[in-house]
Parts: sequence; C-alpha cells; structure tokens
Amino acid sequence: MHRYLGRGRCGGHITLLFTVSDESDDPVCQGSLGAGLCVDHGVEVVAYGEDGEFGLTVTFESMEGDLELYEAVLNAIAEEVPEILDISWGISVTISLPPAQGFGVSASGAVASAIAFQRAVGLPYEESMRRAYSIAHRVERLRSTGLGDVTALAAGGVERRLEVGSPYHGSNLRNGPGRAEGWSLGTPVVLAWRKGSGKHTSIYIDNAEWKKAISEAGSRQMKTLSQGVWGADRWGDLIDSAGAFSRDSGLFEDSSRNELVTLATAAVASAGVEGLEVMLCMLGESVAIVPLNPSEGSGWIEGVITELDRVGLEGLETKVGELS
Repeated sequence: MHRYLGRGRCGGHITLLFTVSDESDDPVCQGSLGAGLCVDHGVEVVAYGEDGEFGLTVTFESMEGDLELYEAVLNAIAEEVPEILDISWGISVTISLPPAQGFGVSASGAVASAIAFQRAVGLPYEESMRRAYSIAHRVERLRSTGLGDVTALAAGGVERRLEVGSPYHGSNLRNGPGRAEGWSLGTPVVLAWRKGSGKHTSIYIDNAEWKKAISEAGSRQMKTLSQGVWGADRWGDLIDSAGAFSRDSGLFEDSSRNELVTLATAAVASAGVEGLEVMLCMLGESVAIVPLNPSEGSGWIEGVITELDRVGLEGLETKVGELS
C-alpha cells in the first residue's frame, strides 16, 4: 500500500486598511484593495495518507482550529487533482496565532494545507504553490472568512493590493486578476490582543453599512499608497494611512478598539521605549506594535511584552515575513 506525506507552511497576514469588493458573482473576482503586513508566525500543516477510501481526519496540535476549512480545501483540490480521491487523508495542524483576531489564520491554514496535500502526491513546486493560493482564495470567499488575505500572502512582506481578486486562476493557473506587491526588511513586530475571542470577519464584510464605510475610507488611503514605487521608504506612509483608515472607517470606535489602543500605547510608554507605533489589525480586537524605523532591531520587544501582560493583554513576538 502506497503512503503519502507532505508539509506546507504559511505565515499570517495583518490587514491595516482595505476595501470590500465582492460585487462579482465569481469568487475569483472578489477581494479587496488595501495594505498590510505578512508575518512569520502562521500555520503549519503536515498531510499524510494511504491508498483507501477518500476522507479526512484533522488533528490540531497547538490550539483548536476550523475543521470545515480544511475539509473545504481538500474537496476543492479534489476537483482539480482527481488522484487524491483514492487516498484516505489525515493532517496535523499547528497554529501559532490566535484565530478571529485579525491575523489571517484562516487564509494561512487554507494555503498551508493546500500546499501539504499537493506535495504529498508529488506535484511540481510552482504548480502546487499557484494552485494553493487559487484554492485558498476561493475557499475564503465562499466562507466569508477573508477578502484579500490570500492575495497579500502571495506577495509577502509589507504588501499593497493593487487589483482585486485571486492571485491565480483557471486551469492553467495564470496570474491575476488580483495583484499585490511587497517588500521586506524582516521588521520586528509585536502582536497584542484581548484575551477571549474576537469578531468574525463576516460581521463586517457582509454588512452593507460597514462595507460602505470601510470601502470609502480604504479607497481614500489607497489613492496615495497605490502611487509610486513600493519599498521601505513608504513605511511611514503606510503607518499614517493605517491610522487615518481606522478612524475614518469607524472601526477605531467599534468593539472598544480605542480602549485597546490606549492600553497598548500605555504599555509601550511604561516600557520606556520610544519610536514605536501601535496600529489596529483589521478586523480583530488586536494591534500590531512596530518600530517607526523598519530597519530597527528587536531589543525593545521583551520589555513591551512584559508591560502588555501587566495591562491584561496577550503579546507575541514575530516579524515581517519574506517575500513569497
């Protein structure tokens, strides 16, 4: 009996500003314009199988995840790679970011699992990567768990999303219609969040009033961010636009996010560290704390995390991920 084994890993994604573009009936053409950070922490999936009846067993190693997400990914792959229908599958999922906090965990899990299944059956690297992003985008849209996370992850680093839609599509896995670009200096990041669960993304993106407010605010900021060359010298522009978006969209005042920013800012001050910025993560109840200089080292992190704990917030050290 033949046995199969493959591994996939994908970092998380933090949206700092965005639009909601889901007017098309085709999930491939849905998504968002915007900008954010792809981070090193995320989801790792090991897929294993043997010849037998098609099905999936999921084991969560670190924290509980969304079983239906991984079933949806496997079923979507089966439509394009029929040979996996003759395999009884199991996956081991290790999640290193809390779900429902604006860290793109569902997108990360969808991409990582799609990579793992395909590597287990020996598909070529480039083909499997493109299909992973294509399938993950469609699964995310059909489940209303994300808009532009997958397109952002396909770029990596500090990303801006310039065209709406899936990064790859069709039987030939061509580029687009979604388009994003990124840069990375491996900038250190501290993620902080309230203990307990956040709100599901669909609460906002499926609500007409929120969609209008978010999209108008995001479009205003992207008029500036979409211009010129995208590189490290735009870090300050991104920080400024993220702050303006959080206020103009109304998200700063929703779910007591202003209180969250106040707590995190106080923790930074108590740590005696200057030159840091606290930015809201969309759409969780969380923040990303970053240096104003993207080339800054990580010596400030330990003290900040200690103070975050003192004010009742969870804190995690990560960094901006590499380009995909």
